[in-house]
Amino acid sequence: MLGKACKIFIALLISLCSRELKAQAPADSIIFTPGGNVIGKQAVKKIKDTSVHYNPNKAVIRSAIVPGWGQITNKKYWKLPLVYGALGVTAGILVHNIKQYRGAKKAYALAVDGDASNDYLIEQPYYSVKDQPERIRTFRNQVRQNVDYSVLFFLIFWGLNVADAAVDAHLKTFDVSDNLGLQIKPGYSPMANTNGLSLLLTIK
Repeated sequence: MLGKACKIFIALLISLCSRELKAQAPADSIIFTPGGNVIGKQAVKKIKDTSVHYNPNKAVIRSAIVPGWGQITNKKYWKLPLVYGALGVTAGILVHNIKQYRGAKKAYALAVDGDASNDYLIEQPYYSVKDQPERIRTFRNQVRQNVDYSVLFFLIFWGLNVADAAVDAHLKTFDVSDNLGLQIKPGYSPMANTNGLSLLLTIK
């Protein structure tokens, strides 16, 4: 039993190694009888190249210039709300943090200038603590840190937008036709004098 299994394995291995992996030109496969005699040839159908000839750099460059442009180039329109949603939220937070920082910076400068006549220029909520400028300064520093984080997250989402366009653009060049895959065919090995199965893989 073990010897027969070894013969079948050897037959499969020989059958796999002896086949030419071609897709550029048609080829012939030889048909054997159980006795090992050649009875004819069978034409192997040439597989058409169904991969899309596309330059991925186009989508990458466009997405880096204008967020979402790469997704439009790749015809992935459903991703536009995700791109603009992520960048829009982070951009809104960034603008809010910058506005807070400028307000706190101005209030702190007015609170420590030693001129009480211009204290009316201090806006709320800083006016209520104008006699405690250190509190205003602490808040200003915190908001300044939030501005840095907002810029960082905005750049991260912009980079993800470019990366997503790049991945989709490269996937567009992959062949996703039904011609891909392994085909299992019965066969006969005259060397091992056994019947078995052959795996036929067609690649480009």
